[in-house]
Amino acid sequence: MAITKILVVQTAFIGDVILITPLVKALKQLYPTAKLDVMVVPGAAKLLENNPHIREVIPFAKRKNGFITMLKMMRLLRSKAYNLVVSPHSSGRTHLLLWLSGIPMRIGFDRSILPELLTHKIKHPDNMHKINKNLLLLRFLSPTEFPMQTELFPSREDINTAAKLLKCAENSKLIAIAPGSIWATKCWPLEYFNELAAGLAEHGYALVLIGAEADKAKCDVVEQAVMQSANTANVINLAGKTNLLESAAVIARCELMICNDSGALHIANAMQTRVFAIFGPTAQRIGYYPYRSEDRVFEVELDCRPCGSHGGNKCPLGHHNCMQQLSANTILTAIIGKD
Repeated sequence: MAITKILVVQTAFIGDVILITPLVKALKQLYPTAKLDVMVVPGAAKLLENNPHIREVIPFAKRKNGFITMLKMMRLLRSKAYNLVVSPHSSGRTHLLLWLSGIPMRIGFDRSILPELLTHKIKHPDNMHKINKNLLLLRFLSPTEFPMQTELFPSREDINTAAKLLKCAENSKLIAIAPGSIWATKCWPLEYFNELAAGLAEHGYALVLIGAEADKAKCDVVEQAVMQSANTANVINLAGKTNLLESAAVIARCELMICNDSGALHIANAMQTRVFAIFGPTAQRIGYYPYRSEDRVFEVELDCRPCGSHGGNKCPLGHHNCMQQLSANTILTAIIGKD
């Protein structure tokens, strides 16, 4: 079968979408003349703008008017007449949608419900980075080994915006801090972020606070704590002020990203900025850790970890020791010592 039209599906979180970019690039290398589209949730579509390997990004608001939205998407996919779909996203709804769309070759993982609707499937492996899990799906197409570097493509305008936002700190060592996560138990205590940020400011670093509008309250608290401890501190609070690619351009200008197990980690990896990530309820063996050579994960070894693949709103045991027992001084010492 000639492969002329390819669809990649990942309708999970922002981080998951970033982690498919090596897969997208690899598919384009295998089929350079094919038209390649990617289906994601609307909130993640911005991440794939300007990607030279992608023809079209298809937003799928899967949780809005469920049956009607799925029916419309099925009709759209049928009209595009794809030859091949590769779906790192595993769900019964996704498997059903791709089957109903009539795509003849459907590759994915043998998990969730209805995986029998895929034409080619593999077991979802353990103890492997999610990027490499995704790339394993290409074994049905080629034995080639592909690199795992993720990538984002901020526009020239995004890069210029980042330069303007950081102009007041252009001669300083910049460290990005992202204290948020959509999962409460993934968040290192805010008072620890305050302590760490204040310590970094005292050592002459300029700090860039990164987050969505939902993270603004936390970033405001960190900013206030730093300014109270050091009046001369240079803190740039960008929470809620930048879109995803503008944030990527900002992070690219920083020496280090300090964050929870969150989307900020994956943006920093894609922009090849060093990452110090704080892991609590999740663990590296799940597969979403920072993967570049100078990256580092800070975690406390406990029998109760991991308590889930995403974290939750409350610690199941009520103590949150996985985060409470990791001190700000541990991370501050690692940064000061390394630099």
